[in-house]
Amino acid sequence: MNPTLETKRESVRTKLDPDLLEQFAGKVMGDMGAAVSGALVILGDRLGIYQALVKCGPANSATLAKSTGLDERYLREWLSAQAASGYVECDPDSGDFWMNPEQAAVFAEPDHPAAMTGGFFSISSVYHDEPLVEDAFKSGRGIPWGDHHNCLFCGTERFFRAAYAAYLTSSWIPALDGVEAKLQAGALVADVGCGHGASTLLMAKAFPNSRFIGFDLHDGSVEAARHHALEQGVTNAEFQVATAKNFPGRDYDLVTIFDALHDMGDPVGAAVHIRQALGPDGTWMIVEPMAGDTLAENLTPLGRIYYSFSTMICTPASKSQEVGLALGAQAGEKRIRAVVEEGGFTRFRRATETPVNLVFEARP
Repeated sequence: MNPTLETKRESVRTKLDPDLLEQFAGKVMGDMGAAVSGALVILGDRLGIYQALVKCGPANSATLAKSTGLDERYLREWLSAQAASGYVECDPDSGDFWMNPEQAAVFAEPDHPAAMTGGFFSISSVYHDEPLVEDAFKSGRGIPWGDHHNCLFCGTERFFRAAYAAYLTSSWIPALDGVEAKLQAGALVADVGCGHGASTLLMAKAFPNSRFIGFDLHDGSVEAARHHALEQGVTNAEFQVATAKNFPGRDYDLVTIFDALHDMGDPVGAAVHIRQALGPDGTWMIVEPMAGDTLAENLTPLGRIYYSFSTMICTPASKSQEVGLALGAQAGEKRIRAVVEEGGFTRFRRATETPVNLVFEARP
């Protein structure tokens, strides 16, 4: 037997410690409260309760009922649960509730960089889709992106849109060598894995002299992106159904992939195609979840979120496609670099980062 393994087995504690059990049970109870509160966040968002509370608070449930037209008794229970979660403030004696500026930024202001409500919609989708993932664990098969519950698509767009709006044109693009000037003058851009088109449309509005084409393998997302473009009056962006390995066009000045490379079955094949599609002086911008290169580095609250979504969504998506490399949402810079260089790129660097994202620049 491996002596190292034997030593590890001997060091594993087997006797239950009542104090540690109490601590651990308390932690899990907190997690259960967070899990069930997610449904209340979605309710509050769909019914406009957060925005109403910001507008009329401090307010009791009766006042809020008059403002929203919703049932007072349901509102009273919802408000109490939100206060217990720390998601709203309250005065227990008067029964008044209100939101502080930080709570409002997260739950009541959809365009704020800290907005997180969309994440709860994505979380709801993984509960809907748990039976699919259970079957995938047994069979080893993947789950195509389009087979997930609809809440995943709108939730993903909402969750990422806030960060893209805050950083994409003000920080990420300026961090790339010479790209901002090209976009201002007029460039051709492919946004691969564009989803509902949030990133594509943000760039198109910021750089009206450039032409943007969003590609995604999911028909429903492409239709949604087209609708958003029409709704926002954006005329220099279009959307097509295509994969990262077969999207059409040549001599792109910029190709972007936002939080999607790790979902692809054959990211190396995607890199090869992108290398061929770029012009001689083109740039590939890759945005990926913040991650270290080792498991130990990723055992954090953020890593917990990303590993969980990766188990339920990202890894099954990759395994449903050709090759099924399954990088996972915590791939880290070292693995992303290896994919990019194997795809034929000779220059790769971390251009910038945020607390939740890594932004890479690859050049031929």
